[in-house]
Amino acid sequence: MILTVTMNPSVDISYPIENFQLDGVNRCKEVSKTAGGKGLNVSRVISLMQENVLATGIVGGFLGKFIQKELDSSQISHYFYEITEESRNCIAILHNGMQTEVLESGPTITKSQAEEFHAHFESLLSDIQIVTISGSLPKGVDHFYYNRLLDACAERNIQVLLDSSGDYLEEAMKNSNKPYLIKPNLEELRQLVKKENAELNQSDLIEILETTLLKDIPIIVVSMGKHGAFVRWKEEYYQVQIPEIPVVNPVGSGDATIAGLAVGLKNHLSPFEILKTAMTTGMLNTMEEKTGYIDKTRFAEYFDKVVVKKINNKRAGL
Repeated sequence: MILTVTMNPSVDISYPIENFQLDGVNRCKEVSKTAGGKGLNVSRVISLMQENVLATGIVGGFLGKFIQKELDSSQISHYFYEITEESRNCIAILHNGMQTEVLESGPTITKSQAEEFHAHFESLLSDIQIVTISGSLPKGVDHFYYNRLLDACAERNIQVLLDSSGDYLEEAMKNSNKPYLIKPNLEELRQLVKKENAELNQSDLIEILETTLLKDIPIIVVSMGKHGAFVRWKEEYYQVQIPEIPVVNPVGSGDATIAGLAVGLKNHLSPFEILKTAMTTGMLNTMEEKTGYIDKTRFAEYFDKVVVKKINNKRAGL
């Protein structure tokens, strides 16, 4: 089974308003409210891929109950650590071809709650093959908290896919027990190696991925949007190309990609098959209005359109 971790989930509220008026009254006919957070997007796509998944994290109050009810309606198993403080809302106003977001910070977690979640997390690991950890940490939790989850998984030889950025990712890179896979985009990779605004070609990417900071991560998938991905898979390098697709809503596509990677690794597929699976789930999410959603009936069609090229000579011709 795959365990997904979302430390600061939300109720995602979408307000489509054709002519949004500042300093005025705006009426909305249709409202969408869903269980949100990067890890829950991962959970939904794994479930839609017909794999067993268990979602965990920290939820609280009325909104926490709503999140769990929404997962129940999608038949996604979950076992959260519950607190009394309210989980957060994340509001998106869709207007004039733009999206304006209002993101609540969520509850502040106490030291004792952080300790209790760690014990809760460890209790879930007995039948788990893969763990995905996505997004940021809630207030009150140290930036290196993910390291404790990595250590718990390492003790049980469980592979961890970490999809985070900034201090959370940087602290994980310093930990003795590293994630098995990370998936930074180009901006996050530049930030991690302190090369903001640098133009990076393939040769630059290989040099970065071989640095001391990153060399102990078995798999690094550098997301490149419509240009696919550049991947270091242990000692080998791959360029992944994807076809042009109709873009409906790209939000959550990175989470869908993580879901595809987790499913592929759990089923012991080859690197080629895993990367094609991950790019396909990412693309399928982009083609849907819903965030963290794919139409699996289109999977085979787009899987066949993904091209994975192995770079045989890492230096020559780059």
